[in-house]
Amino acid sequence: MPVYRRATGAKGIDRKFDRKLVRYTSSDPAGTIIVDTGARYLYLIQGNGTAVRYGIGVGKEGFQWSGSERIARKAEWPEWRPPTEMIQRRPDLPRVMAGGEDNPLGARALYLGNTLYRIHGSNEPETIGQAVSSGCIRMRNPDVIDLYDRVKVGALVRVI
Repeated sequence: MPVYRRATGAKGIDRKFDRKLVRYTSSDPAGTIIVDTGARYLYLIQGNGTAVRYGIGVGKEGFQWSGSERIARKAEWPEWRPPTEMIQRRPDLPRVMAGGEDNPLGARALYLGNTLYRIHGSNEPETIGQAVSSGCIRMRNPDVIDLYDRVKVGALVRVI
């Protein structure tokens, strides 16, 4: 599988969505993930008033959600199996797709609780900053690799 190292200045993506260490005040402990769907940012709390901020794509109208989950598992170059509801909307979709560059889940996936939602990479990085998904949180592949390497199974994810 390809290795992604560069996370900034991807073609067609506003530079404001580049990964960045920012000041962020939170009562949540280090290692918590805060997903601000309105702003299109994911924050990984570092403690000491800072967080790593990543640009994200979020659920389109009718597919947005909020709440808290924990990372149940992590996968590198995950296989994608569209849920039944998605296949009903898009019968042309494959029933299963092996991990790889063309896979919509991208380079990594963080599975949220027992839901169908994930924080994952994308084969469409130009959609970062937009509301286009079926509820998952999508990231550029270099960013999801960085996040994947920093978080543990069991980490709290708050979607606001």
